[in-house]
Amino acid sequence: MYFLTIVGEMIILLCQTVYFFKEAPRNLNSIATQMLIIGYETLPVASVMAFFVGMVLALQTGVELNKYGGQNIIGAIVGHSMVRELGPVMTSFLVAGRAGSAMAAEIGVMKVYEEIDALKTLDIHPVRYLAMPRLIACLICVPALVIYADLVGIAGGALISNFHPQIFVSYWIYYDSIQDALKLKEIGIGLIKAFAFGGIIALVCCYIGFTTRGGPRGIARSTTRSVVLSFMMILVADYILTRLLM
Repeated sequence: MYFLTIVGEMIILLCQTVYFFKEAPRNLNSIATQMLIIGYETLPVASVMAFFVGMVLALQTGVELNKYGGQNIIGAIVGHSMVRELGPVMTSFLVAGRAGSAMAAEIGVMKVYEEIDALKTLDIHPVRYLAMPRLIACLICVPALVIYADLVGIAGGALISNFHPQIFVSYWIYYDSIQDALKLKEIGIGLIKAFAFGGIIALVCCYIGFTTRGGPRGIARSTTRSVVLSFMMILVADYILTRLLM
């Protein structure tokens, strides 16, 4: 019963947030600020994460494929894995852990110290002021970060493939195999996942922030809950979308 209550409240929050999308042109400064926090400030960490994920993926698959003379398809494996699965999921985890936790903590502080009640007193709707800019920013920034992470991860895999002595696949062969393997469908599936995961992060973290109770300890619990619940919902959504889009 408690689970259904949470689901219902989150659906209501989502509907309210989408309803206030019409106010987006009047809140461009807030949206731009959130995009800066969610997107631009995440780029350095996303670069390191994606580069080494691509390198590890190329290293592990390349060494094994070399035993059977199949190292020429390593580019296809890295590209396919990054675009359809690792890019969207790992990047979303990163955004949830870095920006999502900050969303929950910030809104949670406002809830605990009655700043949200003050907004209502000033006739400012909390969902329009707090949730709507964050949801729009996530829906824009997470797919953009995923595209960037895919490119960086593929570049990391190319570097390892070209210089590792047990693999040694030239850049031309590597990128040719990517072009042969990646179709618009695979790229579209990755972007659909990124869009859905961005919405999940914003919705979960804003909801937990709005329902924070119990002072500083409650804020700390909410921050942890937002990350854990975001991770779980991303994985569940990843399975559902993969099943539907196969």
